Amino acid sequence: MTQKDIQLLAEAHGLQLTNEMTFNEMGIDFKVGFATDKNGQQWILRIPRRGDLGEQIAKEKKILQLVRKHLPIQVPDWQIATPQLVAYPLLKEKPALTFDAITYEVTWNIDKDSPNYVPSLANTLVALQDIPVEEVVGRGLRVMEPQDLRPEISSRLQLVKAELGISRALELRYRKWLDNDALWPDFTTFIHGDLYAGHILASEDGVVSGMIDWSTAHTGDPALDFSGHVSVFGEESLKALISEFEKRGGRVWDRLFDQAVERAAAAPLAYGFFAVETRIDQHIAGAKAQLGVG
Repeated sequence: MTQKDIQLLAEAHGLQLTNEMTFNEMGIDFKVGFATDKNGQQWILRIPRRGDLGEQIAKEKKILQLVRKHLPIQVPDWQIATPQLVAYPLLKEKPALTFDAITYEVTWNIDKDSPNYVPSLANTLVALQDIPVEEVVGRGLRVMEPQDLRPEISSRLQLVKAELGISRALELRYRKWLDNDALWPDFTTFIHGDLYAGHILASEDGVVSGMIDWSTAHTGDPALDFSGHVSVFGEESLKALISEFEKRGGRVWDRLFDQAVERAAAAPLAYGFFAVETRIDQHIAGAKAQLGVG
């Protein structure tokens, strides 16, 4: 789809765009554009790459309506949300970190060691996990119970092992994790599901101001939203985040730290499951490398 095609598509949805437009091609499901309208307002465009994403778009719109109601931060305001085009005004701040679409080089848009980042993230996580399950159910969104968590990992492990393979060391670690009753929570909460610094917007002084990419949000294992933090900031910062979260009334259990670390270690398994689902060669190769069989 050319830039002119996208301008015509936006115009058909009531959005008049200028020629000032750039694109990020990294997304599997969506081509992402950064555009400016005739009034100077900047927009994010998401153009579906396939015709079967209407249901996914409708689900994420419901998620955004829910979290906007409860969170003290910005989330995308989808002013256009159809199977052909998603568009929303650009949010104020940048992600805490960004990747170069070609080189994958990381750029930090905040001071990684800012004293503001962890407390403000903890505050947002408390608000997120306090979202009532009744409202999640009422919008038809996914709700996992504590007894659902391990079977999901176990079935993914079996599928990924059969389809892609997995190193002996990783398989042993995952099975030991599954067998350790003490690590797993006896409650679930609403979570973002794919939370790390690239999906967290923050001001230059490190105050968390927004979150993006909500397609995987559901009621599930609270540790999942801590796992992306340890992967980027390390274990000491994770301990600080859990401490700040608990101070602000967040619900914890004795082994939240260990569960978050194991969730982070399971990233290759999650990537493997994604690769099996999408059947895209580059992701199959990348997943095999992470799983130790590439």
